[in-house]
Amino acid sequence: MLLKKISLFVGILLLMSACKFANTKKEEHKKEREYQLVWSDEFDYKGLPDSTKWIYDTEGNSKGWGNNELQYYTQGRKENAWVENGVLFITARHENMDGKEYSSARLNSKADWLHGKIEVRAKLPDGIGTWPAIWMMPGDWSFNDGNWPNIGEIDIMEHVGHEAGVIHASAHSKDYQWQKGTQQTATINIADATEKFHSYILEWSEDVMKCYVDDQLYFEYKNEGLGESKWPYTKPFYLILNVAVGGAWGSVKGIDQEAFPQTMEIDFVRVYQKK
Repeated sequence: MLLKKISLFVGILLLMSACKFANTKKEEHKKEREYQLVWSDEFDYKGLPDSTKWIYDTEGNSKGWGNNELQYYTQGRKENAWVENGVLFITARHENMDGKEYSSARLNSKADWLHGKIEVRAKLPDGIGTWPAIWMMPGDWSFNDGNWPNIGEIDIMEHVGHEAGVIHASAHSKDYQWQKGTQQTATINIADATEKFHSYILEWSEDVMKCYVDDQLYFEYKNEGLGESKWPYTKPFYLILNVAVGGAWGSVKGIDQEAFPQTMEIDFVRVYQKK
């Protein structure tokens, strides 16, 4: 009798697990049907990043990009941004470049989007002093315009080399910003983030932002309906891919010069919007 009860209990547990798995898959398929691909770069070519899709951002070089960063972002230089074997390589190098100690690249998408799902599959650098990021800024904004963070910022992925594997997602605004320690933010530990590719995903609507690594949701920020000072995400934003060196956050535990060059590899970038 006891054996029958144990078998029945195990059967119920297996059934519950199967139902949960089926429901999860059902939700995933439903979500996939809601979105359609509107923009992408699969990096299925060789050479410099596609100039019809990307521009080089160099405006803040002389100002350390507002964070006392040490890199000089170059333009059209294959040593810092290059596509080969289906992958975009953004490489920071320890070399003198226009008065800076390091060179790197910062790419902005030419397109911008209001809401949608942004997915970037990437492998991250691990050198102490590196600060790679996948993030978004308003489409009508450039570094020299200032007015940050009032205009808003969406960080899909930030990583600093002295905390290898700790992935950050954040939203910055006038009221929610890192200088005040009030930014909307969360972290997740991905032990092999510097060894394997993972998908860094933002789902953004007028009501909520959600960030995932692969299928793991770890950041959720809901629109409180309290105005632009807290939710300035009511306009299109463009995508930024870059590898910074040092700065207010990247150099907290120094910089390992011997670790360079350091590269963020991007397998693809895909942007979806609801049908």
